Amino acid sequence: MNGDRLPPIPEAELTPAQRKAAEELTRGPRGRLAGPFVPLLRSPELMARVQKVGEYLRFESALPARVKELAILLVARHWTQRYEWSFHVPLALEAGVARETIEAIANARQPPADLPRDEGIAHNFVHHLLVTGNVADGTYAAALETFGEAGVVELSAFAGYYLLLAMIMNAARTPAPDAEIPLP
Repeated sequence: MNGDRLPPIPEAELTPAQRKAAEELTRGPRGRLAGPFVPLLRSPELMARVQKVGEYLRFESALPARVKELAILLVARHWTQRYEWSFHVPLALEAGVARETIEAIANARQPPADLPRDEGIAHNFVHHLLVTGNVADGTYAAALETFGEAGVVELSAFAGYYLLLAMIMNAARTPAPDAEIPLP
């Protein structure tokens, strides 16, 4: 399973559409073309649209940063997506997700028992969505009470968006830097 199937395209080889999509992305809050956007650049219109969804979720969603980063790590762990994992571990730590929580998810795909209430609810919601493709009524009700309707929709969108990125990078074999808390 070695070898980046869709490595960065040399600047001189970019089409006008690829150049435009790359410039739009780098002018935004990400500031650079990396990770999933390297393979996505092969379809510049798709990349432009996908990155806008991600830009909203990561930088504008009203969900607490801890909850957003926890959701991202759950998806990365579920699909063993090493790039997203390595990129988001430091962001999760900075946002206040406990190191023990991240280590537990990495090693056992389970959270510790003493998660803050909102993280526990988000974990259950995203975990059930990933594992079963659905969310039980009690899990949904707890998420609705905690995050509201917009929050439930956005939490679901985090699972779907990062699933999309995981599938693209897993298929492309996008290389990942070493993670502070590695996946087994």
